[in-house]
Amino acid sequence: MRATELARSLFDLLLPRGCVACGGWIPDARASSLVCDRCRSRMPRAPWPRCPRCHHPLGTGRRSEETCRECTAWPKALRSARYAYVLGAPADDLVHALKYEGWRELADEMGRAMADVLLPADARSAALAVPVPTTAARLRRRGYNQAELLARSMARALDLPLVTVLERTRGGSTQVALHPSQRRANVKGAFAVRRGLAPRLRGAHVLLVDDVLTTGSTAGAAATELARAGASGVTLVTFARALPRYRTSSV
Repeated sequence: MRATELARSLFDLLLPRGCVACGGWIPDARASSLVCDRCRSRMPRAPWPRCPRCHHPLGTGRRSEETCRECTAWPKALRSARYAYVLGAPADDLVHALKYEGWRELADEMGRAMADVLLPADARSAALAVPVPTTAARLRRRGYNQAELLARSMARALDLPLVTVLERTRGGSTQVALHPSQRRANVKGAFAVRRGLAPRLRGAHVLLVDDVLTTGSTAGAAATELARAGASGVTLVTFARALPRYRTSSV
């Protein structure tokens, strides 16, 4: 065994790589990953059939071509939404680690999972990926925008340009405890297209990227501004979606 291999083995023995979700050991063969195979296999997915527009589960006895009530209030500019996983364990652990614990390295494999999501037909020829911007206060506190990190990874996997077209024109209070109508009011007018970047949007279908989809209020406000600047349509792509009734569902 060479000295470098011996040193690596000793390092793994003394400081084993731990899964961000469960803390379990990750073998040297998977050294590039921050998530163990067990947690990867347990990532919850939404059951079928799903709404063709927003992919919310429709429930048994419903046809997959039927739309649902979850996206009826969305603006027309937000054509559709797709997500990799349901926001349940262990996917929620990854979201929390990226968003609040500084594990920015997680964005690479989370973004690749988002790139594997099957997009609607009109979004498969998307021209660019655009991250949902965060507030200046959160950017200072965290040091990064998690949506931008995810968008960079996803765009790289899809061979799309990443353009930070949007900016926050004002901050917004946390939306955790707000009713959907209050959420829409909270983010109304919160976004604007950066000066000089509107030509990048003209006639383009945009993949709007965020970490979690809850009600679609934030994405709807962002999509409205993108459409005003000339985007032909917007598809939201997130790592996870909050679906309380389906937190433990799988394919």
